[in-house]
Amino acid sequence: MREVAGLFGVPEKTLEKWIKEDSLPAIKVGGQYRFNKTEILEWATKRQIPVSSVMFSDSQGANRGEVAGIRAALSAGGIRYGVTGDGRDQVLENALALMPIPDSVDRLFLLHILKAREAQGSTGIGEGIAIPHVRNPIVLDIPEPMITLCFLETAVEFGAIDGKPVHTLFMMISPTIGMHLNLLSRLAFALRQPTFSRAVQDRLPADEILIMAGEVDAMLLSRVPGGS
Repeated sequence: MREVAGLFGVPEKTLEKWIKEDSLPAIKVGGQYRFNKTEILEWATKRQIPVSSVMFSDSQGANRGEVAGIRAALSAGGIRYGVTGDGRDQVLENALALMPIPDSVDRLFLLHILKAREAQGSTGIGEGIAIPHVRNPIVLDIPEPMITLCFLETAVEFGAIDGKPVHTLFMMISPTIGMHLNLLSRLAFALRQPTFSRAVQDRLPADEILIMAGEVDAMLLSRVPGGS
């Protein structure tokens, strides 16, 4: 409880209220609450609740060689416009087909995992944006984390927290859990920055979005302990 309260910068009583009234994921073991960092980060992202910059540091599960910036991840995954699909499942399939992942990754298996993940709880975070991802990225044989940003031709129902249809996907995959948590933290932070968020909402050209992503990376570097 103390560690998670510190990440959110709130009293432990606030955490207890969130658990009881707002579905903050937690389990009770031996009379004490235990939390999964990925689950609480997903929960916070949907509610646009900021977390401590400690979540971006390599001490939180991403070694120095595992830290990935938003710009690098978007460059690896690519930015796609006019992605088609009549519903959530078809959009996921079409978006996944655009991801530059190695042949060693079973795309059909990954699609099943993504669909199952959405069935557990939508990755729609509101304002027409979803971040489809798997919770166990360690099973994926990819050389680096990547985000494929997909702008949909037609918005689709996604079961998002605000009930709005989704028009933009950040398809995110990572080779390790450390990278996954770090990158999801960074993306959640980026989407709270007005310049980056507006660039996405306005569907600016890819090179301009990458510039904005680089600016977010620089902001994060200045916030992380030991950053310049």
